[in-house]
Amino acid sequence: MKMDYIVEAKRIFQKEIDGLTHMQEHLGQEFSELVELVLNCEGRVILTGVGKSGLICRKISATMSSLGTSAYYLHPTEAVHGDLGFVQSKDLVIAVSNSGETDELLQIIPSVQMIGATIVAVTGKDNTTLAKFALLNIVLAFTEEACYYNLAPTTSTTGTLVFGDALALVVSRANGFDKGDFALYHPRGNLGKKLLLKTSDLMYKDAKLPKVLLNTDFREVVFEMNSKSMKMVNVVDSSGKLLGIITDGDVRRSLYEHELISQIKVKDIYQPNPVTISEDALAIDAMKAMIKDEFTYSFLPVIDEHAYLKGVVTFIDIAKSGISV
Repeated sequence: MKMDYIVEAKRIFQKEIDGLTHMQEHLGQEFSELVELVLNCEGRVILTGVGKSGLICRKISATMSSLGTSAYYLHPTEAVHGDLGFVQSKDLVIAVSNSGETDELLQIIPSVQMIGATIVAVTGKDNTTLAKFALLNIVLAFTEEACYYNLAPTTSTTGTLVFGDALALVVSRANGFDKGDFALYHPRGNLGKKLLLKTSDLMYKDAKLPKVLLNTDFREVVFEMNSKSMKMVNVVDSSGKLLGIITDGDVRRSLYEHELISQIKVKDIYQPNPVTISEDALAIDAMKAMIKDEFTYSFLPVIDEHAYLKGVVTFIDIAKSGISV
């Protein structure tokens, strides 16, 4: 009879969910002790493990680092060939091994002890060799693996990964880590851009900024608009304060309404008091200001606190930066 793949997949899902539930119910005071060790660590948090445990350690260290905890992964095999020099006396070394008997991991422990770093063991069993060398031993209450033969690390690796996520997140919360901190460590991520990228970082300015005076000849307005490759120009006074804008739509309407170009005056066609944005405003706020009801502005003049024109930012450039509302 052919296997029902969906049924089998759901069985494996449920087995791992049951394993996580069992771990959750048996999480003990040792977890709190580990959190305190991480919070009080004057050095770095170093995770080490071999095979699947090593892969999980890499993920945990990456998560901790992204949430503000100085964490690194140390490969035991590389460690015995010189990388132990990376470990310092004030570091906290978290050694992960389901069996607690992994030879490659055990062989670095004496050197870590001599260096003076604090050792924490994370295992799946009591009374292991690794635990004997550790200040703190955390036993994760694994149930059987989701593997059909209870051999391939599945439930155990999932459980260790979730344990690491819990550690990283609880520590970050205890440290007061917030969205601003996350943005600082993820400047190229969407949240980072939303919280850090400013209008001034994206605006057109100086020689690229289209602007004319109120008494500028209409032909020069068209030339300025075309030469700056922008479908608008800013209208300023002699001191540089923004008075309004002229769009390509204003130009087309003027040409339709007047028989002679000489009859078109800037003062008659510009739009006073346009929507603007501060040069210190976040780019995400500029995008929000551009979206009004069912209408979206293509650009916004950027001004300082005294209404002097500093630049212009476009909706397209903000969108290209990766920001979305």
